[in-house]
Amino acid sequence: MAHNIKEQSFLQRNIHLVIITAVLMDVGAVYLYKSDGAITTTAMAATLPDASVPASASGDNTIAPDFTLTSTEGKEIRLSDYRGQVVVVDFWATWCPPCKAEIPDFIKLYSQYKDEGFQMLGVSLDQGGLNDVVPFMKERGMNYPVVLGTEEVVSAYGGIRGIPTTFVIDKKGYVRGAFEGYREASVFENLVKKLLDEK
Repeated sequence: MAHNIKEQSFLQRNIHLVIITAVLMDVGAVYLYKSDGAITTTAMAATLPDASVPASASGDNTIAPDFTLTSTEGKEIRLSDYRGQVVVVDFWATWCPPCKAEIPDFIKLYSQYKDEGFQMLGVSLDQGGLNDVVPFMKERGMNYPVVLGTEEVVSAYGGIRGIPTTFVIDKKGYVRGAFEGYREASVFENLVKKLLDEK
């Protein structure tokens, strides 16, 4: 009983901190991913530096690391098989609120541009694998392929400090945008449209 009284006292004294924390988490905190399954949070995504500098402007012509991963349908998916298309690779998890917030936008983006040379690809970092991901995909009506991430692919993409982390890759396989944390749909759509127009 004393434990509960102490908890109440702490909440009453720090209610403004509790409310601020809840609001930050609700509108898009970045969830730090650790391979041991530990979850921590950092500041809102909007406060993070935007790494979405086109490679042609920055001079950083980084080829997206290739990978072969197993999809939720049991198929082997290789990133390089999508060469010639614009690809968005989204590292996410079912337990991550800002990841969930982006998914409806990715569903719409894929529906709108899939016939124009666009491919959306989710990389799940869920510890529970198919048992976590497949029911979630059905519930949310996800219409694009999702593969199960590995520590190797996380390492290849710079360690993935937080999720969602999303990469936009051009037709030649170069990373042209990298985003950590939630972004508005227009951020991805504008970049995808631009890259689809490139020869």
